[in-house]
Amino acid sequence: MYFVYSIYHRFTIRIIFLNINKQTMETLEKNPEIVDLLETCNLNWSVRQEDVQTTSGLIIQDRMAIVRDDNDYVFPEIRSKGYHPFQNYELMDLLYKVSGMKGNLKIHNGGHFKGGARVYIQLKSNDMSLNGDKIEGYLTGINSFDGSTSLAFGPSNITISCQNKFFAAFRELDTKIRHTTNMGIKVDQICKDLEGVLQLEKEMFTNISRLADTRFDDLMKEKVTRALFKIKPEIDLNDIDSIPGKTRNNLSRFYVDLDGELKQKGDNLWGLFSGVTKYTTHSLYKGKDSTENKMFDDFGKREKQIFNTLVSSI
Repeated sequence: MYFVYSIYHRFTIRIIFLNINKQTMETLEKNPEIVDLLETCNLNWSVRQEDVQTTSGLIIQDRMAIVRDDNDYVFPEIRSKGYHPFQNYELMDLLYKVSGMKGNLKIHNGGHFKGGARVYIQLKSNDMSLNGDKIEGYLTGINSFDGSTSLAFGPSNITISCQNKFFAAFRELDTKIRHTTNMGIKVDQICKDLEGVLQLEKEMFTNISRLADTRFDDLMKEKVTRALFKIKPEIDLNDIDSIPGKTRNNLSRFYVDLDGELKQKGDNLWGLFSGVTKYTTHSLYKGKDSTENKMFDDFGKREKQIFNTLVSSI
């Protein structure tokens, strides 16, 4: 079985089916409850590492391919031999044990993106009531097989009235563990680290209350709008002809979302930020799921920046 890729525009490689890193997962006596959780999250699969060679037969030293065991899908990113994948079963087993030690944290859901290159599992945490609305809190754990992130945790929330999602920063905690052979994790250490994440969640809820109590002016609205769409200062937002057509259309959708959130939540900074999350959750991809972008990519980073800007303005 061979797979052909191009690397650095110099090599065409073949990944040789060597069964190098089946891991210990096949010999591990699996907990059926964990397997059921993995099935529910579509994460009941593992990966293996395989050698990589050029079409002329040369082994590329210190380079491995990561392959899904269930469907032989090869992740495009080539890893070094020092890379040690943290398997989905290991992640779910870890969080299952954590939820057993911390009764207030239960496994909620999970999933994956890019064919499994990025995975996530959520634990249900605390909720917040705000002016008759409910904000549900979660601790989101992320992992990857493409090098885009190491194992990390961070708070996230969903506002029930509008189903807006917001993923706060996955900070460089002790839980952010590199994929190396010595990445053994102690459950009690993870519990300790997650206490820090819960504290971040508590601080985030406090800041949301402060935002809801603070009005904003047109200058703040303009600042948020420019940050969300990366509009340069020299462009006049009131001059339609100076704004590119695609951005102009996106602005129109954002203003509709913002107006709806302000009518529901009030003319305050929380309403302003909710306009941002309403747009990124529901309008950014015109009805398609934007969770991956909000969790890992550019618009998620912009949201975090805007949230921090609004909090620092109080």
